[in-house]
Amino acid sequence: MSILASASTVVIAELGVNHDGSLTRALELVEDAAKAGADAVKLQIFKARRLMHSTAAFAQYQTERCDDRNPADMLEKYELRDGEIEKIVNAIRGVGLIPLATPFSLDDVELIDELGLPVIKIASPDVVNYPLLKRCAALGRPLLVSTGAATMQELAETTQWLREWESEFALLHCVSSYPTPPEEAHLVWIRQLIQRFEVPVGYSDHTTELLAGALAVAAGARIIEKHLTYDCDALGPDHGASANPHQFTKYVAAIRLAEKLRGSGGKRVLHIEEDVRGVSRQSLVAARDLHAGHELAEGDLMTQRPGRGISAAQWPQILGRTIARPVSAGTILEHSMLAA
Repeated sequence: MSILASASTVVIAELGVNHDGSLTRALELVEDAAKAGADAVKLQIFKARRLMHSTAAFAQYQTERCDDRNPADMLEKYELRDGEIEKIVNAIRGVGLIPLATPFSLDDVELIDELGLPVIKIASPDVVNYPLLKRCAALGRPLLVSTGAATMQELAETTQWLREWESEFALLHCVSSYPTPPEEAHLVWIRQLIQRFEVPVGYSDHTTELLAGALAVAAGARIIEKHLTYDCDALGPDHGASANPHQFTKYVAAIRLAEKLRGSGGKRVLHIEEDVRGVSRQSLVAARDLHAGHELAEGDLMTQRPGRGISAAQWPQILGRTIARPVSAGTILEHSMLAA
C-alpha cells in the first residue's frame, strides 16, 4: 500500500545528518525511532563535493552551529558510504519501519533505486529542481515534496510537472528556518495547500514545539516529518531543530491523540450522542387543557424535555393545527393528537 493511502498519520523520523557521519549512531537512532512510535525513518543521500560548488556558502543558522571552513567540508563529515546506507536501510526494515531517503543529486537517485526504497523525499530547495524531480518521478514511486521557501506559483509549476509525469505525490508544508519560531510556523498554510492543489498534504516540522505535529494533524496534515537526534545541544546544523528520543516519544503520542480528536468528516449524530439527544431535546407540551377541535395558538404550547414528542423545531408548523381529541395540560404532544 502506498504511504499516501495510509488511513493514519505517517510519522517520519528524519535522521538527516544527526548521526554525525557515524553508522553506529545512525543505527541507534533507528532503534530510538522505533521505540518512539515512528512509522518511517528518512535518510539523506549526498556526496558533498558533488553537491557543493566551490562558491557555496553557509546559511546563517549553520555558521552558528558548525566550525567548518565551508559547507562542503561540513557535509563531507556527515557522508555515509553506500554500504553503510544499505545497513541502515536494512535496520529500518528490521524494526518494521518504512525506509525512505532524500537525494540531492542525480546520481543519488540510483542508490535509492538499488535499495528499493518505496518513497522518495524531495528537500525544499529542490522543489524547483527540474532534472532531479524528473529523475525521481521516473522511478514511479510516491514523492513527498517539501515546500519551504517556495512561492505558490513555483508550487503550481512543480505540481504541473509531476502531473504531466503521472507521479503520485504529496506536498509537505515546511518553513525553511532552523529552528522555526512558533509565530512563523503558519500551520494554516496546510489547509491552503490542500484546497489549492487537491493532493495529500503533510508537515515537515522545524519548530521545537512538541505540539506542532499534533496541531498540524488537526489542520489536515496526513504526514509528519520531524528530525530525531540523540542530543539537541550537540554540535551540528540540525540538532537544535530536532527532538531527542524522549521528546520524540511525546511528540508522536500527541499526534496519535490529535488523530483521534480530529475524527472523520461528515457531521452526523454519533451513537454516543443518541442517549443525550433523546433526553435533552425538547418537545411541544400542552400548556393548558385543550378540547377536541381547538385550533392551537402560541399560548397553548410550551417546550419541555425529553424530546420524544413533536419536536420544538416544529413550533411554527403546529400553530393553527386542530386538536383531534381532548388533551390534558402537561401532555407531551404527538402527531396522532392532531387532526389530519
